[in-house]
Formats: sequence, structure tokens, C-alpha cells
Amino acid sequence: HAKGRVFKEQNGDVACNSYELWEKDLECIQQLGLTHYRLSLSWARLLPNGTTQHVNQKGVQYYNKVIDDLLACNVSPMVTLYHFDLPQALQDQGGWKSPGIATVFDSYAKFCFQTFGDRVKLWITINEPYVCAKLGHEDGIHAPGLKEPGIAAYLVGHNMLRAHAMAWHSYNSFYRPKQRGAVSLAINSDWLEPLRPGCNEDIAATERDLAFTLGWFAWPVFVTGDYPEIMRSAIDSQSKQLGYSGGSRLPRFSQDEPAILGTADFFALNYYTSRKVKPGGGCGQMLCMKSDRDAEEVLDPSWSICGVSWLAVVPHGLRKLLKYIKDTFNNPAVYITENGFSQVGPLQIEDVQRCEFYKDTISEVAKAIEEDGVNVRGYFAWSLLDNFEWADGFSVRFGLFHVDFSDPKLSRIKYWSGQEYAKIIMKYKRATDVQ
Repeated sequence: HAKGRVFKEQNGDVACNSYELWEKDLECIQQLGLTHYRLSLSWARLLPNGTTQHVNQKGVQYYNKVIDDLLACNVSPMVTLYHFDLPQALQDQGGWKSPGIATVFDSYAKFCFQTFGDRVKLWITINEPYVCAKLGHEDGIHAPGLKEPGIAAYLVGHNMLRAHAMAWHSYNSFYRPKQRGAVSLAINSDWLEPLRPGCNEDIAATERDLAFTLGWFAWPVFVTGDYPEIMRSAIDSQSKQLGYSGGSRLPRFSQDEPAILGTADFFALNYYTSRKVKPGGGCGQMLCMKSDRDAEEVLDPSWSICGVSWLAVVPHGLRKLLKYIKDTFNNPAVYITENGFSQVGPLQIEDVQRCEFYKDTISEVAKAIEEDGVNVRGYFAWSLLDNFEWADGFSVRFGLFHVDFSDPKLSRIKYWSGQEYAKIIMKYKRATDVQ
């Protein structure tokens, strides 16, 4: 709702209106033949002030119906607890910059486990902590729109990891024995590789870039229980160079709190695109994440762009990233929790390029499984419907079904890619049945 922050001052108050049109969405899910459906709970819809002091029973009833309807159609829900929409009451108290947010999130998570966990077996605590931390608190593009370069993002990322770990331990101790589900956090990452493969400077920049994106959240959870050393040393070196004397800008985990290491039952990956990397991209004499990581990302001119300028279509990058995750993070079970292809400008229901994208991408995932031995357990397309894409509003369309936002009925129309996706699912279902 902040002026000037969203395309044409659009907002997500109604968006696809899945609240009232859930049955229509369920029809779309069934038309595709999905076996799993990922959805996010709105924290504020369930707990308007962010705490369990006030529970909105209408929100509870709605999500109960969604979960029950999915299961009745033999569709397993994967449920995300937090996808960028912090209750305003908590933002007013400092939001993710406040250390106390971790215990408040843990209480919310326990409420959801208690309320829905008898039926939900796949949980995501936090979606894309990198995006919330950097785009929300360094760049000011996403909510809450803060620009506090070089400091706030690291603090926010730290508190999100603390919140995730508390929630995982709560599930592990109190709910897993009976509910027998699995919990993780969704980490977004591009595939990154050196601009000049034989150049030591580009190789080192790529390692830093991976540490500051994927490693920032995956390293503490899957490898050491702490941030990548290359990340900490780069931040501390830059602080020293610029005369910053406020201690390490990258916080340390307390021994008095639940351990971070091991708090993921699977690796949840959001992948969209790839980049080539070389050193550079700083902010002069200012503290900022760009200077800390000293890595400039560039596009390969041979990659096609789909819709938004940042989204280069690189299906083989997903295979490379999956192999990297297998080799770096102890061969975890992997769910690809987001991956998609955007459309802007004139509507094209006959979205041939997106059809090809899904065929190519899922083929690359199959190679990762069959040839590279990656333990991929599932793939979720972003997204079922065209929806409210944050700062881009409704101008960017990722759906397998088009939503006509100019129509009061918000009619859903299947793209050609939706038909293609259904064919792919049917093909793999048949192959599984034969096996």
C-alpha cells in the first residue's frame, strides 16, 4: 500500500481471491493432475497481531478447508509459514530486525503445527530469507522497504535463521513423534559460474557470490552451524578497510539457543536463472553488501530473456546447481520449491516458449536424477495462477492459468503451458506406474 512502491499502485488485497474462489483453484489443480500443491499461510490472516493472543477462526477454517479438500483429491499439501507478509503489528515492533521476532515466530509455527500438522507432512518455515533480508532491508525494493545498507540485511538473515531453527526444534521435539512430517526452509539461488573459466579472480568472485547467496543460509543449516568463513572474512575485511568499528556486522550464533546445524529434513530450492561472475560491483566508500561480496553478475548474451529483465532462461543451470547442492551439502533430499517462466506485455495464452521451458527444465532435472545421482523428490512450478508479484503487481505473469484481473469474476483460463505441464505429469505418472 506504500505509494510508489508497486506497479500502478496495485495491491494484493484481493489478488486472485483464492479466499473466495478456492473451489475454482482446486479445479485447476485437478486439471493439471498435480500430486502435490505448495501454498503459503498468511500469518496475519491467522493471527492478526502476530501472536496467539488473538486467533482469527475464519482464517483457521479457510486453511482447514483448503488442506482437507486437497487431501480428498489425493493431493499432498506443502505448507509455507512465512512468505514475505509479516503482520504489521510485528513490523511496528522492529520486524525481523528485532531479536525477539524469533520466539514470536516459533509460537506462530507451533500454533500451525498444532492446528494443521495432523494432515500436513511437508513444511517450509521461511521462504527465501535472502530476498526478505537483502531486497527488503538493503535495497528497499520489497517490504518493509528499508534501505540500511551493509548492516540490516545481515541482522535480518540472522534472526530468520534463529526463527527457523527454533521452529524446527519445536517440531522435532513436540510434533514429529506423532505427526511424522518434514520441515525445511526455502533457499533461493541462481547458478553462478566464472565469466572466464580459467581466471582465478573470476573463480574466487564466484565462490564469494555463492557464499553470500546460497551459502549464507545453507551453510549454517547443512554444513557447520555457522556462516561460510569466506563470507565472514570478506565482511570483516571491508569493515576494517572502511574504518567501521561497531564489531562484526555478521552476527554470531549463541550457544545458549537451539543449534542451527541439522535443522532441515530436506533441501528446498527456489531456482529461476543463472549468471556469470567477475570481481566488482562495489559502493565506493559506503558499507554495503555489494562491496562486501565484490562480485559482479553478468548475463551470457546467448541466454534468452523471458518477460522481466533479470530472468534469463537457463534450464541447464538448474542441473548444475542440483549437482553442486548434492556435492556441497551432503547429498540431501531435494525439493525444487519454485521455478518458472514469466510473461509481460500482451497476453499470450498460446505461450509456446513457456511450454518449451517446462519441457527443457524438467528434462534437466531428470538428468540430474538419473546421471548425476541427485536425490530430487519433487518439483513445484511457480505458479498455478497469474498473481500479485510484489513490486511488479499484476504486470508479470508466471501462471499455468491466466487470471483476468479486469474481470470481476477473476476468471481462470489455462495457458498452453498448463496443458503441456499436465502432459508431462501424466507421462511421469505412467512411467512410475510401470516401474
